[in-house]
Amino acid sequence: MTDRTAANAEVIARLCAADPVLVDVRPAGEVVPGMTRNTILTSGPPLPWGEYVGGQRAAIIGGALFEGLAIDQIDADRKMRDGHIRLAPCHDHGCVGSLAGIYTTSMPVLVVENRAAGNRGFCNLFEGPSPARLNYGVYNDEVRRSLVHLQDVIGPALGEVVRTAGGIPLRPIMRRALHMGDELHSRNAAATLLFGRELFPALLALATNRPESARQLLTYLGSDYVFLRVAMAASKVTADAGHGIDGSSVVTAMAFSCREFGIRISGLGETWFRAPMPRVEAKLFPGFTAEDVECMGGESIINETVGLGGFAQTAAFALQEYQGGSPDEMVAMNRAMYQITLAEHPEFKIPYLGFRGVPVGIEVHRVLDAGILPVMDIGVAGRKGGQIGAGVLRAPMECFRAAAAALERPSRSPAPHTAAERGT
Repeated sequence: MTDRTAANAEVIARLCAADPVLVDVRPAGEVVPGMTRNTILTSGPPLPWGEYVGGQRAAIIGGALFEGLAIDQIDADRKMRDGHIRLAPCHDHGCVGSLAGIYTTSMPVLVVENRAAGNRGFCNLFEGPSPARLNYGVYNDEVRRSLVHLQDVIGPALGEVVRTAGGIPLRPIMRRALHMGDELHSRNAAATLLFGRELFPALLALATNRPESARQLLTYLGSDYVFLRVAMAASKVTADAGHGIDGSSVVTAMAFSCREFGIRISGLGETWFRAPMPRVEAKLFPGFTAEDVECMGGESIINETVGLGGFAQTAAFALQEYQGGSPDEMVAMNRAMYQITLAEHPEFKIPYLGFRGVPVGIEVHRVLDAGILPVMDIGVAGRKGGQIGAGVLRAPMECFRAAAAALERPSRSPAPHTAAERGT
C-alpha cells in the first residue's frame, strides 16, 4: 500500500469505529476548550470581523447582546473591532454550529464523547420551532426569552436527565432511525422519538422531584429537530477522530460562513480550503422567492462529512415534501456519493439500497476524478432572518482542487490563506 492508501485506511477505520455517547449538558463556559467570558463562536472558516455580513453578522451581535458583552449594536461592533470581544470559529473549539452557529459562554451545550477514541465534541441546543431564532440571524425579545429558557430550564433539566441515565449511546439510535425514515440532517423525526424513549426513565425520576421542569422538558422534546443537534455533536466527534492522519486525503470537515464554503483534510492540519458560496437548490416556503435567500453560515453539514444527511437521502423519501426533488432524484444523488467515498459504514445502512452502508470517507481525488460534488441537505435562511425553505447544496469544486494541490506539495503543509485556498 502507498502511504496515502494506508493513511486513508486508518481514517476510515476511525470513522467507522466511532462510538458517540451523550454524557452531559453544561454551559459552554464550563466544558468547551478555550471558551472565555468574552468569546463568541460562529460557523464557517474564520473571517475578519469586518467581512461578516447580513444574518451571520446580526447573529454574532445578538450573541454579544444576549451575553451582556455589549450594551447595543454599535458597542458590540466597536468591541469586535478592538478585540474586547473575541470571535472564533466553532470547529477550533470542538463545536459545530447550525446556520450562524452562535455560542456564548452561558449557553448550554450537548457534550458527546467518542468512547472509541476518547475525544469530545459539542453542539448547542435547538432553539425551538419559532422561525425567529438566533442561529437564523434574528435577535429580539422573543429570541432572548427562548435563549433564557434554554439556559435556565431546558439545559439544566436535560443535563440532569442525561447524567441520571448514565449517558445515552447514540450509535444505536442513529442506526435505527435510518431504518425508520430519517437521514439525520433535514429529517430527524424518528431519531428524536427514539432519543426521548431512552431519556424517559430518568425523566420520570426528574418528574418526581421537579414536575414542572419535567413537563417543560417533555414539551421541548416534542420538536422533531431536537435530535439534529445531538447528531451534529456525534458527527463532530466521529470526524475529529479521523483528523490529523499524516498523508490522508479524506475530508474531515465541511462548513460555510456568510461568504465562503470550506473543507478541511485529515492530513493537511487546520487549513481551510475555501471557495465562494455556491447557490442552493431550494424549495421555498409559500410567499418567498430566490431573491429572499441569504447565506449566513452552517456546520450541520458535518453530518454529510461522515455519511449522513445528503449521503443517506434514500433513507428519507419523505423529504420530498420538505425540500423538493423526487424519489428517483434522491436515489441518483445518493448512489453518486459512493463514487467519491472510500467505504461503506458497517452499521449505518439504507434499507432501500438493500441495506447498503452509507458512503463514508469523502476523498479529494475521487471527487476530482469523478467530477461529482458532495451533496448536503440544508435549511435555507431568509434576508430578513428566519427559515424560508430547505434544499440541497453542492460543495464547490475549487475547494477540492486547492486541497489536491496542497497534498502534492513535498511538505504536505499548505501555506495558509493562499489565493488558491480561498478560491479566488
